[in-house]
Amino acid sequence: MAVEQVWPLPHIDEAVSVVRRRVQAVLADWRVCEQILDDALLVASELLTNAVIHALPPADLRLTWEGNDGLGILRVEVTDAGRALGQSPEGIDPDEHGRGEQIVHALATRHGIHVHAGGVTRWAVLVAA
Repeated sequence: MAVEQVWPLPHIDEAVSVVRRRVQAVLADWRVCEQILDDALLVASELLTNAVIHALPPADLRLTWEGNDGLGILRVEVTDAGRALGQSPEGIDPDEHGRGEQIVHALATRHGIHVHAGGVTRWAVLVAA
């Protein structure tokens, strides 16, 4: 069984925590197993944070779950309008930011970036087997 959920990401700092709660509710509704639930929330948060801090709006989050009984494959995608030109926003502490890609790499089974006419899609796949 495959299910999908897509929603826009407001381009404000508070969006990540709001959308993270929404992701948690959707994954619970889909009965995604505990084995990947926490990792999925962290991966989604990192991809969303990247879009809010470094990219141009609009941005969308897409979750796709293929599985049942808690086991299966979860794909997390964030599509934005591409990298904002210039420096990182003021007030960003380099000691607290900049590790998102490493976190996604460590937690995801596969991940990548797809550049296309509409912008950039960063994606990650987590497998519960």
